[in-house]
Amino acid sequence: MRPTKTPTPADPDAWNAYLAEGNAKQARKRVAADVLLRDPAGRVLLVNPTYKPGWDLPGGMAEANEPPEDAVRRELIEELDLGVVLRGLLVVDWVAPHGPWDDQIAFVFDGGMLDQDQADRLRPRDDELSEVAFVTPDEAGVLLRDRMRRRFEGAVRALEMGRPLYLRDGVPVM
Repeated sequence: MRPTKTPTPADPDAWNAYLAEGNAKQARKRVAADVLLRDPAGRVLLVNPTYKPGWDLPGGMAEANEPPEDAVRRELIEELDLGVVLRGLLVVDWVAPHGPWDDQIAFVFDGGMLDQDQADRLRPRDDELSEVAFVTPDEAGVLLRDRMRRRFEGAVRALEMGRPLYLRDGVPVM
């Protein structure tokens, strides 16, 4: 039996079917996108999700084929009725498989500083959040669970350094 010849772009239907088969075999990654937002006093915004323990940065999971920056903007509107202009990328964190979860890529973007009126008006807008709070970075370190605390600390460090950081489970590797 002769081996099957690999399709070429000269046969678009066969080529696309060949590529789709390869795509179906590739790993899929969960993607999270969060934002570091500050108030005029330099405090950071944390949210208290109802669906998991501990405080978190605002943001959430990307939907299928949704860019991370669009995901974080969507989540801010859905959960806080807040539109922001992202000022850049602070962190990319590869999170190893844990518990029932496969690995994940987590992004943290710089959302800049809200004015005092915006900060004062923030309230949870859906049932995924029970509270919002502006806290000092030290207080955030106490309220955040280990994985998110390391990512938050990386984001603060990246902001101070003026360049994004790549983390592996919250630990800088480059």
